[in-house]
Amino acid sequence: MARTSASQPPPRPGPAVEADPRDDIALRRKRLDLFHFVPFRLNRLAAEVSSALSVEYSARYDLDIPEWRVLATLGFRNDACSAQYIAYCTRTHKSTISRAVSALMEREIVERVENEDDRREFRLQLTRKGHALYEELIPRLLRKEQEILSCLSAQERRDLGRLLGKVEKSLALVQTSEEADAKEAY
Repeated sequence: MARTSASQPPPRPGPAVEADPRDDIALRRKRLDLFHFVPFRLNRLAAEVSSALSVEYSARYDLDIPEWRVLATLGFRNDACSAQYIAYCTRTHKSTISRAVSALMEREIVERVENEDDRREFRLQLTRKGHALYEELIPRLLRKEQEILSCLSAQERRDLGRLLGKVEKSLALVQTSEEADAKEAY
């Protein structure tokens, strides 16, 4: 982008604006060290934590990650919700959630119920079998979470939660079930 002095108005975007070749050279000289690049670190950490947790529900309960996300979302709710809501809260593609819901319905862990406000629409909820599975699985996952975070002091855990919350907020991610419920327009 062309450099301007303080007395000149900023250039308007468009083909008339030429890039300063010095900026391009500086960018080419700068290298990206993935091990210091926060988005890479967060992605890698999330993948590793997800994998560590999946050990708890994969072999023993035959659940994959999207199925677990459906189970977890429905498990903490008091009311039925839409698959779109689950996709929104978990940031998982709706087709992935749809396949997970189908698999869980086939196993009689999740069921569809009519939406009382719109009888053409169905919502999802856990079956009795689904609730039992959720209640059995949650203590195992909470222990695994504690194990993963055992390298941090209690204060560091609180700080990590607070800092993650700040990043989530800056990205406009839903942070609480109440906030998710308030935004549900499905």
